[in-house]
Amino acid sequence: MSEALKLAKIAGDAGEVPVGCVIVNPQGDLIGQGENRKQRDQDPTAHAEIIAIRSAARTLQNWHLDQCTLYVTLEPCPMCAGAIIHARLQTLVYAVDDPKTGAIRTVINIPGSPASNHRLQVIGGMLESASREQLQSWFIYQRSQKTQKSAYGSNGNKS
Repeated sequence: MSEALKLAKIAGDAGEVPVGCVIVNPQGDLIGQGENRKQRDQDPTAHAEIIAIRSAARTLQNWHLDQCTLYVTLEPCPMCAGAIIHARLQTLVYAVDDPKTGAIRTVINIPGSPASNHRLQVIGGMLESASREQLQSWFIYQRSQKTQKSAYGSNGNKS
């Protein structure tokens, strides 16, 4: 999870919501990684989990990631939860619940749904406080930037 937090920082520093993800094989080797890239790539599917799943599948030359573990700093959204299920990942470990779009346990439970064709082991709360602090600090900073921009005109003078 510490590697996922490093990737989340890279995303946050680039102006993205700071979410990072890594995938490891049964031996603990890193086989895929990603951080949020929606803004940079102008791609609504460029979530950390999707990028990491694509990377791991390329590494293994197989879309079945059934012996692998995915670590992510924020509870996956519905799109990412679906991708995790379809990739047949064995285990999902995430840091922080997402009260707005969490699709693992918080808002909805896609892995436990009758629509899920795969059972996924889920572990929540790993390095939760570090991830929560990173997310909260990023959002506080983003809000302060918006407040500053709205207080000053386009020429930099106070309105």
